[in-house]
Amino acid sequence: VQLQAFGGGLVQTGGSLRLSCAASGRSFSTYSMAWFRQAPGKEREFVAVFTYRGRKAVYADSVKDRFTISRNNGGNTVYLQMNDLKPEDTAVYYCIKWSDFYNGLRPKGQGTQVTVSS
Repeated sequence: VQLQAFGGGLVQTGGSLRLSCAASGRSFSTYSMAWFRQAPGKEREFVAVFTYRGRKAVYADSVKDRFTISRNNGGNTVYLQMNDLKPEDTAVYYCIKWSDFYNGLRPKGQGTQVTVSS
């Protein structure tokens, strides 16, 4: 499945953004999908996953209660609603199949830059 993330931008501390990830491929609804982020000079960091089987969302502690992951299987889209953004949220955000992230693989598409000014 090919993925394209978009919706990033520059926002002030406390602001909100909604990221979208458009996926191509017939089996999108059968994948657990995740978001991760990578800041310059840092390792990639798990943000959230929406599991296929459990149909539940799991979040990193750093974003819990601020970010919400959701998906629209009919539209082959995954979303990440980000509220109360902080400067430490600044990074390039990528969507990815959970299995690819778990196995250390690269995302199959470009990310989107989120910059939070203080």
